[in-house]
Amino acid sequence: MTDGIINVNKPAGWTSQDVCSKLRHVLHIRKIGHTGTLDPMATGVLPVCVGKATRIIEYYDRDSKSYHASMRLGITTDTLDITGEVLETAGYSNIDEKAVREAFKAYTGHVMQIPPKYSALKIDGKRAYDLAREGKDFEIKAREIIIYDNSITRIDLEAGEIEFNVTCSKGTYIRTICDDIGRALGCGATMTALTRTASGYFRLEDSYTIEEIINETDPLNTMLVPADITLEKLGKALLNDNRITAFMNGNSSWSTGFRITEPSEFDNLYRVYGKDVFLGVAAVENGSLVPQKVIK
Repeated sequence: MTDGIINVNKPAGWTSQDVCSKLRHVLHIRKIGHTGTLDPMATGVLPVCVGKATRIIEYYDRDSKSYHASMRLGITTDTLDITGEVLETAGYSNIDEKAVREAFKAYTGHVMQIPPKYSALKIDGKRAYDLAREGKDFEIKAREIIIYDNSITRIDLEAGEIEFNVTCSKGTYIRTICDDIGRALGCGATMTALTRTASGYFRLEDSYTIEEIINETDPLNTMLVPADITLEKLGKALLNDNRITAFMNGNSSWSTGFRITEPSEFDNLYRVYGKDVFLGVAAVENGSLVPQKVIK
């Protein structure tokens, strides 16, 4: 198997692109791309699509993600994490555990969040972090994200350290959560560590380190996950045998040419199978199955 996804445990200090570059060299495959960028200081789950699976990267957009993070009270930085320049310090001796828990409790559900200026977002065609490094003045508008759940796992108010878990929608910046919580407490805060523990189908306990991938004799056969089983939010459609060739040629099929066996949770999109073989992704429009991505 040369097409699928490797669940990589990204090491600290590597960019997501660094991981892809390394895997291109190790696997001797050019078509490789990651889903869900992780900051260099972050570790954890980074799904990397290999071969034809790169064509389905867009379908992971709505997957929820889970993280374990650490933050330190009393420090505000320009990057909102500990790697940045300290802009302000403040005391936090007046902060008690009840206040911390209330701040986290309030930070749930639909939240308007302003992404960090040191981020990969594009502003008028340029990356925000490039503009920030150039000292340019620009504004990033708040956008709605969803915090499905958060839970504090450790509080050490003497050291000003808090650890927490969070499950959230795409586009959520954990650095901003730390900064927002710090602002709510009135003392500031910055993120000190971050590990992504889950991204949609993929879990940290099932991930592979770069070293494990390098040392594996045949990683393409032992570590690749078939693309179709990872698309949890897409439904499932079975083509009639006489419509397989039509689908492969990009042609739609009327309702008599296929049947839906699993409902879709994502824009009425479906994984399409013919003779038990995954062929690609299609949308159901006006009763017809319309090809979106032909994979096979």
